[in-house]
Amino acid sequence: MSTVPTDVAVIILFALAGFLLGGAYTTWKTARLLSIALSVCAALAAAGALAWWLG
Repeated sequence: MSTVPTDVAVIILFALAGFLLGGAYTTWKTARLLSIALSVCAALAAAGALAWWLG
């Protein structure tokens, strides 16, 4: 069973958070509910990356 190094997982989660924030920014004018959902998911991804990095 292979494991992902901690640094790679943190970088991937931060990249995912950035991607989700970009999507939230793009959809803000057309679909506000989707934009809010994407922002929440981005915040969760960033919090998970921070927790994984510090933990």
